[in-house]
Amino acid sequence: MLELISRQPETPQYQTPLLFVHGAWHGAWCWDEFFLPYFAAKGWATYAPSLRGHGNSPGGEKIRWHSVPNYVADVAEIAQTLPTRPVVIGHSMGGLVVQKYLETYHAPAGVLLAAVPPRGVMGTTLRLGRNHPGVLLKVNLTLNMQPVIGTQALAREMFFSEEMPEEEVGRYYGRLQNESFRAFNDMLWLNLPKPKRVKAPLLVLGGSKDTVFTVDEVKSTATAYNTEAVFFDMAHDMMLETGWQAVADHIIGWLRSQGIS
Repeated sequence: MLELISRQPETPQYQTPLLFVHGAWHGAWCWDEFFLPYFAAKGWATYAPSLRGHGNSPGGEKIRWHSVPNYVADVAEIAQTLPTRPVVIGHSMGGLVVQKYLETYHAPAGVLLAAVPPRGVMGTTLRLGRNHPGVLLKVNLTLNMQPVIGTQALAREMFFSEEMPEEEVGRYYGRLQNESFRAFNDMLWLNLPKPKRVKAPLLVLGGSKDTVFTVDEVKSTATAYNTEAVFFDMAHDMMLETGWQAVADHIIGWLRSQGIS
């Protein structure tokens, strides 16, 4: 059974639950730092699963071979247990999982935070190869994604802005884990999103300091879904960076503008 973290409002104000999907190397914990309790305090029922092999979910021993379709199935499994169809909110790889989920399943809306763009992670991979060629070589020789976050400095470079205190980076780094090599290849070329299949309205958010997905890549995601991206002055981990509350408040305002109750 998948790990599922849920925070419920003391005074529910909305019937539609929110389902948060974490990104690569993370788990449900990343949403529970700030987002889950904050949205619950605003009246939303919130849920965040750890995808198979992540957090306290089973499958860690097979982590390198889990696929994006496996992760989509995990999201669908949790969504089907909720009282009504949830808004799905995905970060990074979780954003790609949300896109793939919405190709098949109905949802009132979706939110993409610093998400893998529909054209995949080729740009990210090329930048990694340019900046850290030894890391990318080791990934491909070992079929193992752990070297990408092999040091705290590498994790900071990927996920956090320079303003993030080192103590906080260290705390989060201690919770990061290995990621699936198969899922990486899915995001590179094997299983990319098909935006024309997605009917739900999407909010696309990005960080202007993000080194994983550039401003232009986030804009390309928004263009693919016939919307415009909104940017915040932060790095990749938008739910953990200083300024997370502005991101959460923007999501709440957008959900209300969509008439989601």
